[in-house]
Amino acid sequence: MFTGIIETFATVTAIHQEQSNVIFEFESPISQELKIDQSVAHNGVCLTVTAINGNRHTVTAIDETLQRTNLGKLTVGSRVNLERCLRADGRFDGHFVQGHVDQTAQCTEVTDLGGSWRYVFAYDATKGNFTVEKGSICVNGVSLTVVDSPKGGFSVAIIPYTYEHTNFKTLQVGDTVNLEFDVLGKYIKKIMDLYMPK
Repeated sequence: MFTGIIETFATVTAIHQEQSNVIFEFESPISQELKIDQSVAHNGVCLTVTAINGNRHTVTAIDETLQRTNLGKLTVGSRVNLERCLRADGRFDGHFVQGHVDQTAQCTEVTDLGGSWRYVFAYDATKGNFTVEKGSICVNGVSLTVVDSPKGGFSVAIIPYTYEHTNFKTLQVGDTVNLEFDVLGKYIKKIMDLYMPK
């Protein structure tokens, strides 16, 4: 379980193909504090730490993960948002994030509002996911509030702190991001689809 509050960046230092899997090596300020088998969210994707070497750690992404997320687009030098799993005695600051990406979206607009930034995203609405105005959305692992919510899209407002401390700072129009929709909304929709058919 995560909260969508990013701790730091990790930079890709090596990528290796192993059959259908991809092995990623990341360098980060917290890599040496991690433990083998620990769950860590990379751009919102929950991955298991398989090796640690000083300030670097290694994870494995299977084909399902690569197909559903933007991890397959990473190259050496790419920066990802990093968050360790929630401690049982920790303060819950964001929203419930599982680290299970539902689908990707494309950034269609970035507007500098002189003190904040507006980002607009478009996603395939036929997959059954949706956002709610003023509800929660997780974009590349970042817990955010939806500003508006047309079908197949949404916008978010980014404050200076988030802009500086996540990879939103480098996000450009056309880039692909990971989306995890609000888990409460997903369960409610599933129940309604099962017991209140159209």
